[in-house]
Amino acid sequence: MSVTERNLTISVAAGKGGTGKTLISCSLAEALAVEYPGGVQVLDCDVEEPNCAILLHPEIDKREDVNILVPEVDMSKCIHCAKCAHVCEVGAIAAIGKAVLTFHDMCSGCGACSFVCPTGAISEIPLPIGELAHGVAAIADAPGIDFYEGRLDVGHQRATPVTNATKAVMSPDTITIVDAPPGTACPMQEAVADTNYCILVTEPTPFGLANLREAVATCRRMEIPCGVVINRDRDTDEEMAQYLEEEELDVLLRIPERRSIAEAYSRGETLLATQPGESDEWREALLNMFKNVAEAVANEPATTPA
Repeated sequence: MSVTERNLTISVAAGKGGTGKTLISCSLAEALAVEYPGGVQVLDCDVEEPNCAILLHPEIDKREDVNILVPEVDMSKCIHCAKCAHVCEVGAIAAIGKAVLTFHDMCSGCGACSFVCPTGAISEIPLPIGELAHGVAAIADAPGIDFYEGRLDVGHQRATPVTNATKAVMSPDTITIVDAPPGTACPMQEAVADTNYCILVTEPTPFGLANLREAVATCRRMEIPCGVVINRDRDTDEEMAQYLEEEELDVLLRIPERRSIAEAYSRGETLLATQPGESDEWREALLNMFKNVAEAVANEPATTPA
């Protein structure tokens, strides 16, 4: 299916936490929900610390477990060959004498132990590691935002299966906003993968610039077009300006350091809940940013399948 304004998938990421990534995700979704009634979906893929619900206030109507498969050993079939322990790269299964011990909290769910077992003594059973929640975020004079939140259970380290479960419900005929985790490690890359465009949110500080460099490099390695939103902008950072110019990065939006924005955010509200005059200003700015993103995606050169 060709990509149009009505089925774009946009990820919102940041090289570091605290830059305002979730504020941009939710504000953009709210602005689009009025412009495209019933055609906006938000996927909160920041599964270790999902916060979109704090700003969008969805009414959750469904929850389901996210599972991975972990080994269970039938000792009556085990011949104590220890092939399962030898193939496990994370030490989640150990063969000691005639005992086989499994450590599910360490298991990556790769299934290698079951595959190499010559007697079929190892089966795979589901282990809940997180949750996928669905709801609808109400919007005045609009059908609302289709909302999904992935949440990794405390104590588990495997964010990727929860991220994948969240992205699996992506609708092909809506505008989808994917709120990615901060940083540039595997969880961010998994969330951003296969999106049409990545909005990178940064702040005009030395840390913000250093992390932005890493995020831009990551997007480019993944061949995902990206642009920049500068939050708490003071228009005084010459080093940031020089970097953006050298890398030919589009500044999609500048958000000034303004008390009304901080107050709205502290109330659990988006840019559209600032002072009345400012709300209209931000709605227009966010819609204009979306149009620029859609145009950038449309102008991307077509890739030739290998």
